[in-house]
Amino acid sequence: MLAHDIIIRPIITEKSMQLAEDKKYTFVVAKTANKIQIRKAIEEIFGVEVEKVHTMNYRGKMKRMGRNVGRTASFKKAIVKLKDSSKTIEFFGV
Repeated sequence: MLAHDIIIRPIITEKSMQLAEDKKYTFVVAKTANKIQIRKAIEEIFGVEVEKVHTMNYRGKMKRMGRNVGRTASFKKAIVKLKDSSKTIEFFGV
């Protein structure tokens, strides 16, 4: 897998912006990616040093549209902590 196939998009919420002040950044990643692949992809794309990677799998929620019942898409989320000596990721604007 290529690095840009592993990292799908950043998550920009109030909580993730508070974590960004502590050099913890949140991303939606490919469901098949493991922590080592996520670490290498972040280091390759942003040119930073990663200390830890935490991952979480989210199931899609049940949604209704009248009689029809469906499910939103499942996804995998990763919180990446950078080393203190590493530069910040400017994408988050912190």
